Amino acid sequence: MTKDGGAVMYYPYYFDYRDHSNEVISDLSIYTFPKNYQHGLKLIRDALGGERHDELFYSYLLSIAPNEEANHIISRIRDDELKHNKMFRTIYFQLTGQYLPYGEDEAFVKPESYCEGLKTALLGELGAVERYRQILFAMENPVHANMLIEIITDELKHSGLYNMLMTLNKC
Repeated sequence: MTKDGGAVMYYPYYFDYRDHSNEVISDLSIYTFPKNYQHGLKLIRDALGGERHDELFYSYLLSIAPNEEANHIISRIRDDELKHNKMFRTIYFQLTGQYLPYGEDEAFVKPESYCEGLKTALLGELGAVERYRQILFAMENPVHANMLIEIITDELKHSGLYNMLMTLNKC
């Protein structure tokens, strides 16, 4: 940004870091590699921290699914989540040379109902998108960025599927 608050030139485009109120966005650190790198690694560790809870949650949701279609959809989502865990572990290892330990046993509280479980899952998917975007911003390697884009788009797909299940079940 220029000292007078004007646009910064990045050939061939101009970027003006102002929001709709014409105020300059002052903290660009979440978008700036390598400033955001350590935060991105922390978010990957956090994403993998709840693996055991997620496993128990999906098992429970599958056990109370009202029909075969819902069971199939939730199974596909669970399988995607297992794939995401492997992808995050791969990215983390390739970036740090370290393997992350698997999560410890965690207390699992059953949702009050199938609909409450779907709502929890939906909100979890949407929250994950917000966190995973920040990991994406910390990726310098295009392969890792592409992996994050796949994970993020899967999470968005899952949120649509949970919305559909909530609608079908009149939640």
